[in-house]
Amino acid sequence: MSVVADQVRQLDAQLDRIPLSYLTDSAATRASIDLDSPRAKELLRTVKALSAPSGPNAVLLPQQILSLLSQSRLLPANFEEALPNQYEAELEWILVGKATLQTYGIILHALLDQIIPLSDHIWYWDDVLSSPTYTSLYMVQTSPVRLWAWSREIYEDSKARFQLYASGGASATGSEAGPDTQSLQAGLAQQWKRFYEIVRESIREKSLTNLQRTVMSPVALCRSEARQKQAKLKKLKEMTSSALGVLIVEGLVFGANGSDDGKADTILSAKQEWKSVVERSAILMDMVLKDVLAPNLRVSDFEDRVFAGVQEDPELSTQAEEDEVNRPLMVARRLQDLLEYHLPAHLQDTKELVADNGRPSRLVRYWLPSISLLLSSTTVLRILVNKKQEIVHWIRDLGATVRDFWFNWVIDPVRKIVGTIRHDSNSEIAIMSRDSLKADRESLERMVVDFALDKSGAATGASAISEAQVAEIRAKVREGDVTPILRAYEKDLRTPLMGTVRGDLVRTLLIQVQKTKVDVEVAMSGIDSLLKSQELVFGFVGLTPGILVSVGAVQYLRGVFGGRKGFRESRKAGRCVRVLRNIDRILSDATPSPNNVLPYKDHGLLISEVHVLRQLVHSLLPADIEKDFLDDLDDLANLKGIMSQLRALARIRWAYSKWLR
Repeated sequence: MSVVADQVRQLDAQLDRIPLSYLTDSAATRASIDLDSPRAKELLRTVKALSAPSGPNAVLLPQQILSLLSQSRLLPANFEEALPNQYEAELEWILVGKATLQTYGIILHALLDQIIPLSDHIWYWDDVLSSPTYTSLYMVQTSPVRLWAWSREIYEDSKARFQLYASGGASATGSEAGPDTQSLQAGLAQQWKRFYEIVRESIREKSLTNLQRTVMSPVALCRSEARQKQAKLKKLKEMTSSALGVLIVEGLVFGANGSDDGKADTILSAKQEWKSVVERSAILMDMVLKDVLAPNLRVSDFEDRVFAGVQEDPELSTQAEEDEVNRPLMVARRLQDLLEYHLPAHLQDTKELVADNGRPSRLVRYWLPSISLLLSSTTVLRILVNKKQEIVHWIRDLGATVRDFWFNWVIDPVRKIVGTIRHDSNSEIAIMSRDSLKADRESLERMVVDFALDKSGAATGASAISEAQVAEIRAKVREGDVTPILRAYEKDLRTPLMGTVRGDLVRTLLIQVQKTKVDVEVAMSGIDSLLKSQELVFGFVGLTPGILVSVGAVQYLRGVFGGRKGFRESRKAGRCVRVLRNIDRILSDATPSPNNVLPYKDHGLLISEVHVLRQLVHSLLPADIEKDFLDDLDDLANLKGIMSQLRALARIRWAYSKWLR
């Protein structure tokens, strides 16, 4: 919701509180009016249609206001000659007041929409004047426009001279006194020769006329032009801000400060002063639109001229009590002129002024890169056509790479993690088969037992081995103890040649090789158990690179296509800080009036900055915080004194610094 919408709704609520019960206080008055007449019902419907609508925009369109005024039969084209009764006359005044309020809102919107873009244009000229590089760039950008304007001047001047020469009324150069009959009868070649001489003379005279351009360098000339345009824009901003401040402070002021306390006597007195407020406000809007673009007029002179025009307005100065019936008609006619003629003319004049002095159009600023791109487009197209197969192959490879990365480094690790969580046997990590250790251990057990039975003397020192001893050997082998084999091995080492011939030494060596294999498998089994216990951790470790690359790519693409909400919010917060800085400068640099309030110009600038700030914080603050923020903004915009406004600004800075950083 904007500042204008709040202002219009507040004033509309005050108009709705105008009581009409006093019209029926006496019996004579009740007998002279008809509350249910067709005219009264029609006026009531029109008053309701002119009320501020609900929603973010509280202002109607100009066409709607004109249509409702026409339906009310208050305009000259369809004015009713029959005299209304007192009740209908009051309804006509309320209708005119509502229409004046809607016109007031339209004009405030128009002035705000003009002030805000002017800052961008002024900043553009600041950039142009900030360095010779930007000035040179501006010179290059505007060189076609300058060349076209110069050529057009030469053409128009040469055309006028040649027409004068051809008619025989004067010489082409102005040096001959009478017509030259022979030159008029010359052939086409002679005329072209004469036209060429005229063009040269025009160019020479233009060069002498614009002597400053020959003395100053092109860069200095561009800087001078930028300063002039910037000065005109600054003056336009000051005048528009002053007009906005005059309308907000002096327009439609009902009662003391427009208080919204529910008391109708703030806008209704014995002499019906609220009608004069409506009448004066319509005249004030008319004077503001007439003089806001006046050339060579200072801000103070503009304000004095507006107030003097309101006081000296013929319709206001000639009002008398016997002309009470025609007063609503005069106000309605003035509103019609405002909406149909004065406001569109003001908007058009402002648009032309900004177009002449604002930053150049995009076509002017970007004609050089556009032409470069156009000239190189054939080369680029030729390269694309010649490299078509390579480009298609590259795109396919890129797509295949992205697809393989997604499935191999994201989908498959996720599938394995899900399988691990569900204890899927196929997903278990293993560095050896599950039955390998068991088979090798049983094989070692059989080897040791068979050797002990075959070579009992060498293995145990006894001639025979009982079943109990065999069971004991089996148990020790399961624990890794192969003492019978080691005893036989030690014995055969004493006579290795005989042990080798008998085969016992080789047999014990092979059994020890099997023992070494079993030991290695036991160690591997321990490592395998450790891996299985951390299988989920390894799964997430394998998934992490794919997730990181995917998230980084998504964030990069969101940044490229402008989808970063946090970045947009930080930019909005930065703009809010700049607006608060502008408000601080306005309050600090302003020269207060004797009653310690801002001048009209500074108040208009303040309202424009507050309007921008309200739009910026709409999506930046939470809903409950935004409501408090708008209350503080109202304190900042109200005319309660500069010190009160500075305190409100300080409160906004520390209370909402969390969201405005």
